[in-house]
Amino acid sequence: MTGVRKRRAGETEAALKEAARRLFVERGFLNTKITDITKAAGRSTGSFYEHFTGKDELLAALLSDMRGAAGAAITEHPRDHDLSDRDELRAHLAVAWGVFRENLPVVVALFQSMVADEPGSGRAWRDLATDTDMLREHLEWLAERGHALPGPPRILAPAMGAMLAMLAYAVMTTDEGPGLSDAEIVEALTGLLHKGLNGD
Repeated sequence: MTGVRKRRAGETEAALKEAARRLFVERGFLNTKITDITKAAGRSTGSFYEHFTGKDELLAALLSDMRGAAGAAITEHPRDHDLSDRDELRAHLAVAWGVFRENLPVVVALFQSMVADEPGSGRAWRDLATDTDMLREHLEWLAERGHALPGPPRILAPAMGAMLAMLAYAVMTTDEGPGLSDAEIVEALTGLLHKGLNGD
């Protein structure tokens, strides 16, 4: 009987997450109520609270799933990747763009949730710094080898991450975007950042 309960609980959690993903991208995080999620998932409101204390905890679970997907895309990822090399840089940007594309509902929810926080909370900086740790490590590796960077890695990595995330949010949430394919956008970003990192 315990196995059946676990299976049903897993199915309910998955249904709630999937419903939230659909609604976050359609309505936005702030405009989606818990009752909207449970209705879309075909579950009771009580079942939601068996899994999550509220929307923020649900979002944290979705973010954890997203980070897991990103981790799977970049397994065995040493810090000695040379981002001054155009091909290496493009590969990193393509992975990040793909993760954003695959997890657009989470990107939308995170952005809206962060903007709704009190300005002095520091959350925007903490999230950005944490989510660009790997990028910072790559840049530090370059600096340790004498590569002249346009600034300290501790600000360059978040700046690059912010540009990428904001552009992804803007492009992926409208049909009126730049009219470019994902590959063309990644190529343009690669050119911009490659010149910045190499002083060209």
